[in-house]
Amino acid sequence: MNLFFRTKPKIPASTVVEIDGAAVTVTVRVNARARSYRLSLPHSGGPVLTLPPHGKWVEAEAFLLRHHNWLAARIKRAPQAASFSDGGVVPLRGVDHRIIGTGKLRGRVERAEDDGQMVLLVPGDLAHQARRLTDWLKDEAHADLSERSAWHAARLGVSVKTIKMRSQASRWGSCSSSGTINYNWRLVLAPPFVLDYVAAHEVAHLVEMNHSAAFWATVKRTLPDMEHGRAWLKAHGRQLMAHGG
Repeated sequence: MNLFFRTKPKIPASTVVEIDGAAVTVTVRVNARARSYRLSLPHSGGPVLTLPPHGKWVEAEAFLLRHHNWLAARIKRAPQAASFSDGGVVPLRGVDHRIIGTGKLRGRVERAEDDGQMVLLVPGDLAHQARRLTDWLKDEAHADLSERSAWHAARLGVSVKTIKMRSQASRWGSCSSSGTINYNWRLVLAPPFVLDYVAAHEVAHLVEMNHSAAFWATVKRTLPDMEHGRAWLKAHGRQLMAHGG
């Protein structure tokens, strides 16, 4: 047997680490654009270990071990997933609403006030309640984002072709040169000025398809107070991503 030609360890799709006595699955990815090993904790979906194209699994494991304490601390601070179940609380345009199942088989979700508290009345069987509420929130998000996107497009002299709602795990929006904009529907949960900032940001990409100084000047031209929404999203975005499925 020739010991000089051992097969290098295969890079797995995932690995498991123990944090505070619990097994935590870490997704392993090889990124063609990565220049070094990277460990991240996206808004949802669990931790991710990224390797560069020519990365070695033995080096990746050592990197993960060195950053074990960092990962443990980040997981402790990560918000818990918030489900859309009866009695739960969900923000809508920045205002907390309690979820109340009506038990009715038909009808749409409705906003109401109950003893001084805003509520969302959700029809249907309890097993389908989360889906119904999510679908309704997506419709609300589409309406809000369509209106704000059209407003910013008119100010910047561009045209938005299509607006779609997505459930990205780590992105709030994306824009193609063809005029299609994808938004994360969870933006409707945030205060309106946050949604407005993301709309301005994505529409500005129809002028500048980059993040250059010219791009940020374009965002500020249509939304002078852009830093307000940008700062809020940076501070509270992870919590916002924890809502819904």
